[in-house]
Amino acid sequence: MRPTVKDVAAMANVSPKTVSNVLGGTIGVAPETRSRVERAIEELGYVPNLAARGLRSGRTGIIALVVPDLRTPFSAELTQYFVELAHDRGIGVQLEQSWSDPARTRELIAAARRHLVDGVVLNPITVAQRDVALSGGPGVPLVMLGEVLQDEVDQVWVDSVDAARRITRHLIALGHRRIAMLGVQDPEEGTVTGRLRQEGYRAALTESGLPVLPELERACSAWSPAGGFGAMTALLDEVGPPDAVFCATDSIAIGALSALWSAGVRVPDEVSVVGFDDVDDAAYASPPLTTIRFDKRAYAEAALDRLVLRIEGSTSPVERIRFPVEIVVRASARERGATR
Repeated sequence: MRPTVKDVAAMANVSPKTVSNVLGGTIGVAPETRSRVERAIEELGYVPNLAARGLRSGRTGIIALVVPDLRTPFSAELTQYFVELAHDRGIGVQLEQSWSDPARTRELIAAARRHLVDGVVLNPITVAQRDVALSGGPGVPLVMLGEVLQDEVDQVWVDSVDAARRITRHLIALGHRRIAMLGVQDPEEGTVTGRLRQEGYRAALTESGLPVLPELERACSAWSPAGGFGAMTALLDEVGPPDAVFCATDSIAIGALSALWSAGVRVPDEVSVVGFDDVDDAAYASPPLTTIRFDKRAYAEAALDRLVLRIEGSTSPVERIRFPVEIVVRASARERGATR
């Protein structure tokens, strides 16, 4: 026979109600008691009947995290923080990826509205995805991540325009004048994040009296090392090395570093390279990557805090929480003309 809640309670020397509290994650349980219950669950191989529990409590104890692409280092790191922080609260996380597909986003939100999860953290990368998620009202506890702004649900975001402006100014302050950007987006088809980072890059050039040169702005086949490698290779082949390169993500920058190395162009002696996001790999690139950093753990925690409040029925005003950024200076960018 399958083990029951009573079996778990007997092994852990607690009441069945305490076992339910541990499983539900909605009522605080002392850490030592929680550990005993969790050990008993593991030893017995107990599997809770989530459907039955959901019917009784109105909750599943599970939230959905929807990111554009689970393969990217940024999404992977953010996902890890969400899973660990949710685990600490007794909440399970269902992982989904939406790419930039409004239809897929619609399917995921529809599933949430059927109460298969208690709430959703969604990272839309296009306006169409946002509009699909909000069509007819959220209908489910919902928090959004990223720069696709709206006023209807809580949001945690980073100002990509300001951050891109700041890191481009950093390159200008180092004496670079012919500055390229990899990861620009088509105004009609691209992601909001890419367009905003391009806007900040262009603003820094214009404010410094430098021309915006379309031949130095390059799209990527994907925001990945392969995409960065291809875009950087094409740039070198067509117009030669720039003074510096701002890459819309660290993954693109890592690909650009590889392309420059393959072409025999020295970084940072001949070309400086900077990225965005400060993923774990950035510190171990060759050379280590100058980039934009923000606290991804706190970013995930803020979104989870807002979602839990909404799941618990809070009607407090919608919040848009903007996270500060900083420039992390490493060896991939240096003053133009400087030598080792």
